[in-house]
Amino acid sequence: MDTLRDFHTRNLLLDQGPPEVWRARLRDYFDRTTALYERLFDCLRDDAAFYVQPEPLRHPHIFYYGHTATFYVNKLNLAGLTDERIHPEFESMFAVGVDEMSWDDLNPAHYRWPPVAEVRAYRTRMKALVHAVIERLPIELPVGWDSPAWALLMGIEHERIHLETSSVLIRQTALEHLKPPADPVHAFWVRCPQMRTEPGSVPRNELLPVPGGRVEAGKPRGHKLYGWDNEYGRHTVEIAPFRASRYLVSNAEYLAFVEAGGYRQPRWWTEEGRAWLAYRKPEHPLFWRRAGGHWRYRTLAAEIDMPWDWPVDVNWLEAKAFCNWKAAQTGRPLRLPTEDEWLRLRDHSGIPDEPDWGPAGSAPGNINLEHWASACPVDRFVFRDGFCDVVGNVWQWTETPIDAFEGFAVHPLYDDFSTPTFDDKHNLIKGGSFISTGNEASRHARYAFRRHFFQHAGLRYVEAGENPYGARVERSTRNLYETDAQVAQYCEFHYGPEYFGVANFPAACAALCLQYMQDRPRRRALDLGCAVGRAAYELARGFAQVEGIDYTARFIRVALALKEQGRIAWAIPTEGELTEARELRLADLGLAEVGERVAFWQGDATNLKPQFTGYDLIFAGNLIDRLARPRAFLQRVHERLQRGGLLILTSPYTWLEEYTPKSEWLGGYRRDGRPVSSLEGLQECLHTHFRLVDRRELPFVLRETARKYQHTVAELTVWERR
Repeated sequence: MDTLRDFHTRNLLLDQGPPEVWRARLRDYFDRTTALYERLFDCLRDDAAFYVQPEPLRHPHIFYYGHTATFYVNKLNLAGLTDERIHPEFESMFAVGVDEMSWDDLNPAHYRWPPVAEVRAYRTRMKALVHAVIERLPIELPVGWDSPAWALLMGIEHERIHLETSSVLIRQTALEHLKPPADPVHAFWVRCPQMRTEPGSVPRNELLPVPGGRVEAGKPRGHKLYGWDNEYGRHTVEIAPFRASRYLVSNAEYLAFVEAGGYRQPRWWTEEGRAWLAYRKPEHPLFWRRAGGHWRYRTLAAEIDMPWDWPVDVNWLEAKAFCNWKAAQTGRPLRLPTEDEWLRLRDHSGIPDEPDWGPAGSAPGNINLEHWASACPVDRFVFRDGFCDVVGNVWQWTETPIDAFEGFAVHPLYDDFSTPTFDDKHNLIKGGSFISTGNEASRHARYAFRRHFFQHAGLRYVEAGENPYGARVERSTRNLYETDAQVAQYCEFHYGPEYFGVANFPAACAALCLQYMQDRPRRRALDLGCAVGRAAYELARGFAQVEGIDYTARFIRVALALKEQGRIAWAIPTEGELTEARELRLADLGLAEVGERVAFWQGDATNLKPQFTGYDLIFAGNLIDRLARPRAFLQRVHERLQRGGLLILTSPYTWLEEYTPKSEWLGGYRRDGRPVSSLEGLQECLHTHFRLVDRRELPFVLRETARKYQHTVAELTVWERR
């Protein structure tokens, strides 16, 4: 039987070839990643266990088993590396719903989870597809952000993230649903045998000095390791000297907080923490168990005597409350470190980054699955000046809500990796855990989770200056997307003033939709390709329920911010680097009362989830000429519409190979020497299920700067489903 050590988990270097050797390494990295991920689900006792939902704010295990596989397929399609769909239903069902975002659909009534055997077979077909893509992939070293191979690296590192997050869910799953202790799976996921089972035998924590110095963060574009979008950019800061705890907070050290009634005293908790206490009613850390007057501890797939010298696992709310309590007990200004302070400690400790760790199995800390598949004693790995576990063992919560470095840009293949977390609700964790592999184990890694989220995460505390994040800024009062030109431009297009007497386009479209629907049922409407949401809100003036769907998470976030907070802000360019601030309230548009009738979701117009059906109206504004497969969309859109319902399309028919392969254009080309118009292409696709009711021209103006505007004319066509 193979062992965990057989699954080499070091990062793939992007600058070492030759190309055919690198191709083989890529395939090996992919194979080891998928195999290791599947071995994690071997911990489940039987197929029934795949449908257990251990955390009410997460899907059952079967979702995550399928999710990483569909991610590969969806990203390869988006990158144009394949046009093959293995299982369209799976590739919508398993696509979105992993981080409690407002557009994540966690309603169990919307899902009919498939049998495990079908998902397993799907994973097998996915691996064959990826192998075929790798074999024909053009490779030019060094591989970078714009390389075709980046989509594959993205899928691999995404699956490694889910290796860790799914291991947390398995750790939350009742033991009755997991393999018994005698099963070989426990020998594979080997836990550390070293532990102290008496609280009094654990070394006492203390504060040690960390000299001040400059911290430089932000990964350069040509870095030899893969990176997520939030890692790139520039960030430099001078850090004053501070003191940090020698050890991570152990179970023994945290016990004092529990025994002092820390979970029953709201004064130690933030406002968010008090709300979480009222909701969850915890009395101790999630992975502690009280049995017969003794404490027990939950590992990945077993329950053991409490290892008092292992680090405590807590969410940010618990970590913050502990620091507040500890500060009061000691009379010292203790708190969590900031990201910059943690980086200063790491740099001071002289810890090398990959690939400079030495041979496999010698990682500098309990990280990368190179030692155990569990935590270990907090004094096991010692670094400069006596600091322990600067990296590894468990992640370390910080005071820092994640945000972008200067020069941040989203990757076009995954625009919703980071930007949805730039909301002041996700705090950074640093250092990695025992099961952090690949990108997660690197110095530049920047991962953030909601403050009530459980990860293999704990804390160390610092004695330092004033917490720079203590006074929270409500992010709705200042635009998160000021540097995102595309989002700001769409905000202006949807919510800005009229220019040159041309009516606001989304509002005008919605008004026409309501006019065409005047004598028809107006129960449900779908705004497909809704962008930042204006048309969806306007449609709610006349519909009982409106749903807006867009593929771009950055757009959905703006639409939702307007619903949830009542206002949005953005900055538009005037000239050069100068900008002008804009702000708008839903009430300004007379739409404050309709927000409750509107819902927004992230989704692929060409592969929607099954529940998005039964509409009286589908409006797709300027969408079709930005789809990779507009014909596939048009030939199936009738399935989402009631008989007698209307499909209303607008488009300037700006066909560009950047978005749509020429073979998929509806018009704008010659066929047998004859010009083919886009309207003719629409009729060819829709005539079986629709009749053309009306068509008209509709102008719009897109503002670029104070003195540059695009004036465009779209054609609006109205189609009635037969």
